[in-house]
Amino acid sequence: MTEILLFHHAHGLTDGVLGFAETLKLAGHRVHTPDLFEGRVFTSLDDGLAYASETGFGVIRERGVRAADDLPNELVYAGFSLGAMPAQQLAQTRDGARGLLLFHAAISPSEFGTWPGLPAQVHTMEADPFFEEGDLAAARELEKAGAELFFYPGDQHLFSDATLPAYDQEASALLTARALELLAQVDRA
Repeated sequence: MTEILLFHHAHGLTDGVLGFAETLKLAGHRVHTPDLFEGRVFTSLDDGLAYASETGFGVIRERGVRAADDLPNELVYAGFSLGAMPAQQLAQTRDGARGLLLFHAAISPSEFGTWPGLPAQVHTMEADPFFEEGDLAAARELEKAGAELFFYPGDQHLFSDATLPAYDQEASALLTARALELLAQVDRA
């Protein structure tokens, strides 16, 4: 069993994020899903991003970092889009990290120091306009450091959340299978 700290995207802690967490739990893992938006869920990405901007992206990231305080160090960190910020920061800076799963986003490893050589995956659609804005270069850096980078056909951003219009069942199923493979690899280590 792997213990995972999973961070939501800018829509908030949606039923789609909770459903993904449930899938991981059914595979035998323990999953923590902190609510970085304090109960707020947004139907539009723009509204969620406006809330995050108003609150402060640094505040949102710090809420994520603090969510790990009472958890064991030996975690796999995972984040959907906006949630990639605290996930990657913790994976790179918190002792005992076991792996990193990034969905729809990536940050340059230099943002948080040096890359610790963890098992890692980055997942995105080939023509995701949000990912192309800077995440792609960061994902390539992570790939050079040993992370697996997976591209899926399409142009949707949050394609793995079953509650959003961008959802792609086939791509999401493959993303989930690949994430479970990384978790199995971590379990065997």
